Amino acid sequence: MSIDSTAIEIHEDLVIRIDGGHPVTTDTLAALGSVCDAAEDHGGPGLVLVHVSGAPDGTWPRDTDVALVSKWERALRRLERLSLTTVAVVTGECGGPALDALLATDYRIASPSVRLLMTSDTGATWPGMALYRMVRQAGVAWVRRAALFGITIDADEALKAHLIDQLADKPVAALSATPGLLTMLARPDLAVRRQLLLDAASVSFEEALGAHLAACDREIRRSSAEAVS
Repeated sequence: MSIDSTAIEIHEDLVIRIDGGHPVTTDTLAALGSVCDAAEDHGGPGLVLVHVSGAPDGTWPRDTDVALVSKWERALRRLERLSLTTVAVVTGECGGPALDALLATDYRIASPSVRLLMTSDTGATWPGMALYRMVRQAGVAWVRRAALFGITIDADEALKAHLIDQLADKPVAALSATPGLLTMLARPDLAVRRQLLLDAASVSFEEALGAHLAACDREIRRSSAEAVS
């Protein structure tokens, strides 16, 4: 697939599909690593597109181990820190690895049928980093019932909690049909803003100041250069 709009393209090597109905495997890790490699080598504006769907089918998390989970979490952290903007499109039920990947992206477009689930095959909620990201992004009040009792978060609730950014009957079509959205999402400075946001909740003012000043200096220089040209 190649979505092309006003010179913004999503190339095949920047697209990945994560099925939450299956446990993470070494193949999953390799596929995500390949996409991250391509994103890091990519020149110019661009997007990484992450298709997520599916929820645990009764074999997860039995068919995994903590070493594999650790590798998966590090791979997601790499996705979360790419210089390109990451966009998720999600349909149907979304749980397990699919939910993990969804929460590590910058912008999320979902179908109205989406349901976010945190349960495993035992009926207990999975205590992975999806829990951490949901609380950081939506707050404890929004995710408490889902995290403690496995209550499903439907599309409308996910939108209100800002776990989803946009609802559309056809999420991929909605992305490609809005040139302005593509252009906005593909701006290279978004990666810097993302990192400042991620750091804001965990570092002190004094620790954050240097990074913010450096970002301001880059923006001033960019603005001055554009004014001259």
